[in-house]
Amino acid sequence: MTNYRFTFSYDGTRYHGWESKTNADTVEGRIEAVLSKMVDGDNGKTSDVCRENMSADIRDTKTPAKVDIYGAGRTDAGVHARAMVASGRLNTNRTPDEIKDYLNRYLPADICALDVTVAGDRFHARLNATGKIYEYTLYVGLEKPVFDRNYVWCVPQGSVLDVDAMKKAASYLVGKHDFRSFCGNNKMKKSTVRTIYDVEIVKEGDYVRMRFHGNGFLQNMVRILTGTLVEIGYGHMDAEHMPEIIAGMDRQLAGPTAPPHGLCLLKVEYD
Repeated sequence: MTNYRFTFSYDGTRYHGWESKTNADTVEGRIEAVLSKMVDGDNGKTSDVCRENMSADIRDTKTPAKVDIYGAGRTDAGVHARAMVASGRLNTNRTPDEIKDYLNRYLPADICALDVTVAGDRFHARLNATGKIYEYTLYVGLEKPVFDRNYVWCVPQGSVLDVDAMKKAASYLVGKHDFRSFCGNNKMKKSTVRTIYDVEIVKEGDYVRMRFHGNGFLQNMVRILTGTLVEIGYGHMDAEHMPEIIAGMDRQLAGPTAPPHGLCLLKVEYD
């Protein structure tokens, strides 16, 4: 079987995250279902007529030719992605472009295959990733952002955020640290040390965009970092206390977990 590299964009609003789960609608589950049907058909297990009549909302993953793919990360329920990378092996004679076309024909409208290429036999989307870039968007305007409501965190109307204080606090995050204080899994046994290369905070009109670039992120880490920076922007926490929060390695020291829908995975990096 051939190993493939996939790049997907998706609106995570209605999904229970990226990773496949039993009895839950996930992005990965939708993709695996379509690929499984494709491989079944390519190997004579599903007729062309059946494939022509498949619903775009196909969800059945209980097929003998179950295809497994592996994402570069596990975005939470409600989180979006502009370029999630995944890898997986397929038994098919289709070209990468034909696989991409098939995916986009049968995937729902909120998931798009951006690219499909043949990868090296040892390529693994998660294990080979060297960095990720996430962006969190806040809305600080007075009017309801009706058309953006699923993609931004609307802070209370009329709230004033001290963006300079947020930038000051964010500067302490850059570098290699133990980010246990910002991990949503209190029972995490693996290393919670990560390296953040850069945190960029920009106010554009009624929007504040926070971009986090690091070698990897813990469960809920970007959302907890965001919640903490917002608390600092409100003046509820002092920017100068960020080093103490990091050193304390205690989740209770950090701010709340920001809502998922304001978060988007922008890029996965590889050497």
